[in-house]
Order: sequence, then structure tokens, then C-alpha cells
Amino acid sequence: MKSRRTFFSNIIGVSVVSLLPFSIFANVKQHKKTIESIKPKRLKKGDTIGLIAPGYAVKPEVLEKAKETLIKMGFVPYHTERILWNHGYFSNTDTERADDVNEMFANPNIDGILCARGGYGCTRIMHLLEYELIKNNPKVLVGFSDITALANGIYSETGLITFHGPVGSTLDDDYSIQQLENVIIHPENQLLIKNAVLKDEVLLNNPEFDRYTITTGKATGKLVGGSLTLINALIGTPHEIDFTDAIVFIEDVEEAPYRIDRMLTQLIEGATFKNAAAIMIGVCNGCDKPVSSGGFTLKEVILDRIKPMNIPAAYGMSFGHVKNNMTLPIGIKATFDADKMTLKLQEKSVL
Repeated sequence: MKSRRTFFSNIIGVSVVSLLPFSIFANVKQHKKTIESIKPKRLKKGDTIGLIAPGYAVKPEVLEKAKETLIKMGFVPYHTERILWNHGYFSNTDTERADDVNEMFANPNIDGILCARGGYGCTRIMHLLEYELIKNNPKVLVGFSDITALANGIYSETGLITFHGPVGSTLDDDYSIQQLENVIIHPENQLLIKNAVLKDEVLLNNPEFDRYTITTGKATGKLVGGSLTLINALIGTPHEIDFTDAIVFIEDVEEAPYRIDRMLTQLIEGATFKNAAAIMIGVCNGCDKPVSSGGFTLKEVILDRIKPMNIPAAYGMSFGHVKNNMTLPIGIKATFDADKMTLKLQEKSVL
């Protein structure tokens, strides 16, 4: 009787599989395919930098300040009229924002692209980007926060190395400028990236700026990540991040500990986060706010969720919604030392 049930079970299994469209399996294969990395050309003094606002609207004074900073760095700032138009809380309509991104890559006079600010909106334009055009015109693209979607999405679609770094509205301190220049202007093999030196007493006494090792050790892998909120927003989309064997960097802003808990839990229960090589957490500014006296602190949540993964991990790295920002190239092989809290890029990020 047992063998008969097994026989019919096998027959049903084969029949069901045979009825499934081949395209389902083709799509699975396609999703897992490896895309060859493309490095953009390095930037140099005198290059023209295109400013875009793929999410929220930019105040005129913020845009002017970003342009002034770029000029001081030796660049020539450029932007289209699209960045000046408001559409609700966006800088423009979805179509116009996507067109601005596409045209910056297509324009041969633009050498690199800097997002003027973050804010919400990038996930709404991902399907409107011309990825083949971007692939054929590789350029440095820098930004963080909502730009997490843009940077990781472009990398996953084209293989183009993108850069999680300051946006135009936050590129105003020596550490951030030096970090950006070290990666995209004066690249070198085995570049060691260290945390900024904290001197402000207010920050030194703020638990959100604590620096601590969660799990000791070193690990090597490609860099992926960004805003925890946006990483979660990509789940279930064509641009969901593959964390397999990756050095995953995470940050967020103004999220209560229970929300950080929920988002980390979603990642842990997902398909590939459990296969990450290491976790590098930046400063989660404004996130250590328990909703009640009986709630957990930010540190308690992070230790509870990340430590059981038993991979090298640390909190408090110099990136996020803070003054000092590392520039982290998405897709580049790097080694993270959780004890020393340093990141070594194993290769140049630009040509």
C-alpha cells in the first residue's frame, strides 16, 4: 500500500511540474545570473558633475550650497530645469525625475552624477530607468538614504559600481569630502577606510553614536546595502538585494527600536540575508527612542537580532544620516574587520 501511495505521489508530482510554464524556471535562472561588474571612470578636477533630485524636492538654497561645495572641490556643477520644479513632495513627476537620471547618463558632457538630496521617491521610478543606456554610459553616481534603491537597483541591473556616500545637501565637512575623493578621484588598491574621530561631547554621550563590536572577526565579500527602510522596500521587487556572501552595510534615521526590530527580522527571515558574510551598521541617528518605559533600546534590538547570525558585525561606523559619511562602493570586494571597525577595499572602484 505504501509503495502504491508513493507511486501515485510521484506521478502527481511529475504531472504538476510538467504543467508549470517553462518561463517560471527561466525567470528563476535569470534572477540568479551573475552580472559582470562595470567600473566608471575616475573623476578629476574640472569635471562636470550633474546634480539630480530623484526623490524629494530640493530647496533653492540647498541646491546653491551643493553647487558651491562642488566648485570648491574643483568641479563644475550642472543641473537641468527639472530639479527646480515641485510636484507635491517630489522634485518633479515620476517621468521627469526618471528622464533626468537617464539624460545625465546619456549626456557626454556630464562626467559624474551627485544626488542633491534623498527623501522618498526613487522606488517609484526604477521601472522608468533606461538600464541599457546606463550600462553603455557608465558614470560615478553618489548618494544615500532613498538613493539606496537607485544605487542598488542600477548595480543589480547593469553591474555598474555605484556609491553610497553624501548627497549634495550633506557634503559639507572635511571627512566626507576626503572620503569621497579617496574613492572616486584618488583610488588605490587596498584602501583602508577608518571611522571619523568624534570630538563633539554631545555625540560622545549619545548612545546612538556608540561604537561596539557585535561579533568579532573578519570577512571578505562584495559591498551592498544602505538605508534599512529602503533595503526592506526592495524586497519582493525585481531589485531585491542578494546578500549572499556580501558585506552588508545598514543605517537608518528616526525609526523607533521596534521598527528596526521588525525590519531586521524581515531580512533575517528572508531568502539571502542569513547568508551574508558580515554586517556593518552605521549610525542610526534618532533611533534610540523606546515607545514605552518597558521597551528595548536600539542596542538591545541590534544585539538580539544580529548577534545570533554569528558573523563579523559591528555598530557605529561613520555613515548614515550624520555629518561624517564614508563613501562605500556598491559591488566592490572589501574586507571588514569587526574588531578594529575598519573596512579595506580590495580593489579600485573606478578606472
